[in-house]
Amino acid sequence: MINRLSTNGRPVAALALLALIWGYNWVVMKKSLQFMGPFDFNATRMLLGGLILLALMAGRGMSLRPKQVPLTILLGLLQTAAGTGLIIWALISGGAGKTSVLVYTMPFWILLFARPILGETIRGTDWLPVMLAFTGLVLLLEPWSLKATLMSEILAVLAGVFWALSAIVIKWMQRKPDFDLVSATAWQFIYGSVPLVIAAALVPSPPVQWTPYLVTAIAYNAILVCALAFLLWTYIMNKLPAGVAGMGTMAVPVIGMTASILELGERMDVSETAGIFLILTALSILTWLKGRDGLAVIRE
Repeated sequence: MINRLSTNGRPVAALALLALIWGYNWVVMKKSLQFMGPFDFNATRMLLGGLILLALMAGRGMSLRPKQVPLTILLGLLQTAAGTGLIIWALISGGAGKTSVLVYTMPFWILLFARPILGETIRGTDWLPVMLAFTGLVLLLEPWSLKATLMSEILAVLAGVFWALSAIVIKWMQRKPDFDLVSATAWQFIYGSVPLVIAAALVPSPPVQWTPYLVTAIAYNAILVCALAFLLWTYIMNKLPAGVAGMGTMAVPVIGMTASILELGERMDVSETAGIFLILTALSILTWLKGRDGLAVIRE
């Protein structure tokens, strides 16, 4: 039993570190857009993240030959190109805290997609937090108001959908004996960066202001957010069921919301606050349900 607890403790610790890195990055990304165009910033951080991982592989004597190329390309298009591209696009006009909450509806999409694609069952009690999250999503989007940030919020939700689909692709890739999490993470960055670089080249942007903050932000994103954190995410998906892994990231929007309020001074109206409360409550309930199931498995 001790060995099982230790084994399960490592992916849980990885989730905690992941939450800290990704949570604060919502503020870092929002502030970075003051100094660099959004598409330029995203292409730079993602491409550098992939190159850093390839350099790490070469330094450790690992093969740089990509594996499961079609699935890795699909993963890169879903996770790096579509997922991160939509996030940065959403941040142009949207608040960092609200965007983080909308993107992190991802766990609910994972839960729904994992049922028909991976055969993971959804218990009757799981539908309560799903309905709470949907209600919160409607309150947060306020589609009846036609507010100026509605498009930004829709982009953030779509980013969560693409991220959930990428999680399903990772689960597919795990089923093959040649799956390697370092190689998959590195090459999906490289493949996914191609459309990002093209977009950066085609979309006009103001001149880059190479301030100390921007340089630090790019390093933070390339080394921690991209190379390390996406490696942690792939590792987590390799060790935990898709639904459990998705639920474990609920701390990220909480950290993102808190940091955006304290550092950026962001505020929300009554409807948005109620929506965020319902979404975070739903995430908490699902986390508790999945955690209870995980403990039951450990005890067996």
